[in-house]
Amino acid sequence: MNNIMTPPNRCSGIILHPTSLPGPDGIGDLGPEAYRWVDFLNQAGCSIWQVLPLGPTGYGDSPYQCFSAFAGNPYLISPALLLDTGLLNASDLEDRPSFPLNSVDYGPVIAWKLKLLDQAFERFTRRPRKRMAESFAQFRSEQKRWLDDFALFMAIKQSLGGIAWGEWPEPVRMREATAVSKIRKLLMQDIHRHAFRQYLFHVQWNNLKSYANRSGIRIMGDMPLYIAYDSSDCWSHRDLFTVDKKGQLTLVAGVPPDYFSPTGQLWGNPLYRWQVHAQTDYAWWTQRTRSALSLFDYVRIDHFRGFAAYWEVKAGAKTAEHGRWVKGPGARFFKALGKTIKPLPIIAEDLGVITPDVVTLREAFELPGMKILQFAFSGPDNAFLPIHYPTHCVAYTGTHDNDTSLGWYQAAPPTEQDFCRRYLASPGENIAWDFIRAVWSSVANIAMAPMQDILGLDTNARMNYPSTQGGNWSWRLLPGSASIELAESLYEMNLVYDRLKES
Repeated sequence: MNNIMTPPNRCSGIILHPTSLPGPDGIGDLGPEAYRWVDFLNQAGCSIWQVLPLGPTGYGDSPYQCFSAFAGNPYLISPALLLDTGLLNASDLEDRPSFPLNSVDYGPVIAWKLKLLDQAFERFTRRPRKRMAESFAQFRSEQKRWLDDFALFMAIKQSLGGIAWGEWPEPVRMREATAVSKIRKLLMQDIHRHAFRQYLFHVQWNNLKSYANRSGIRIMGDMPLYIAYDSSDCWSHRDLFTVDKKGQLTLVAGVPPDYFSPTGQLWGNPLYRWQVHAQTDYAWWTQRTRSALSLFDYVRIDHFRGFAAYWEVKAGAKTAEHGRWVKGPGARFFKALGKTIKPLPIIAEDLGVITPDVVTLREAFELPGMKILQFAFSGPDNAFLPIHYPTHCVAYTGTHDNDTSLGWYQAAPPTEQDFCRRYLASPGENIAWDFIRAVWSSVANIAMAPMQDILGLDTNARMNYPSTQGGNWSWRLLPGSASIELAESLYEMNLVYDRLKES
């Protein structure tokens, strides 16, 4: 397959996070249903599967607030595949709880998944098979740069009841050598356990990705600009982030007040000490990007504008109102990445209030930006209308952060509904597929839609409400929804608009 980052290749894809897949264990995973999903994409003639960040989630279950920028989410490990390897027995699954089919109930799911993973680990340690033991040892060696710190971090966190590292006892919080050495010996088995979970995740994900790639399908991942404060990255590399000598936050990320949010958005993530990163020629970021590209074929960088300038707020502030704009690392950052990563298979999330310096930076490195059709219907001069798209962009009906297209239409002001119908030459009876047709027929190289839009679902299927806690990230695809008939309809759309996957 040619590089879709550059013209003239036309293709399409669907956004569906693995947690949204069907399956019997309360949450989508990397097992049989994921392979069926790849088959559906193949049958539909789509070239891209877009996922959200795959990291280990914590409070709020958000894939954008992970315990590591490098690790995988153990809740995505498939029990069915562990059965195939002999790490689980059928009897281990006999007491499976009754989970809802259409949503993820994270509390019971996490308890169930961790129970199974612990059983798999105990079986591995009691009777390690030579080939798996050698493969695990190789994985630990190859991923040592992040895995050692992550496994230790998670073992300590578990031993302290899950509290954030900023509240740990000072010797461990400050990574004093004697304290770390002592606790590493004390928690050796739990460290081994967390490393083994990462091994299982990476084996299952890599096998799934290989299957997708052999089918001609590429995976677009998602890399948040900022990491979580409560992460192994921040704990083990404090010098790279805005925390003080005691490990407490000093400055945090957010965005200033705008039309949609009069007090701005206070994200609370640590900011980067970019001058420290520059002294190492952005070595940590290069490692992070290379790690992401070992999992994905392309990476969407969330909040791309932060590389040009970012909003800085003092830690402890109640809102993001009183902050300041600070110049980001700019072109120097991407030149450093480009020394070892060529080409840069990056999509820039350039939504929101975008200043000329952001556009200049994106264009300097020929990175495609994003267009969202739901934003388009204020009038004929709106840059999100397909008539104004450049070729070199990724066009979406909507994303995980938006309402579904049907939900958007049902809640839109009457003037926008009217212009939407007029633009699409539609009575609005099947608005989601009208949106899909408009994006697929555009000049954009890449056309994308969430699976909720492919299914024509309303607001009840929304994945995320930005800046809200709880109730997000739980939508799931009902068994049988990705039908042959639906694949055929999407195949026709890909055929008519010259977006069929290359065979």
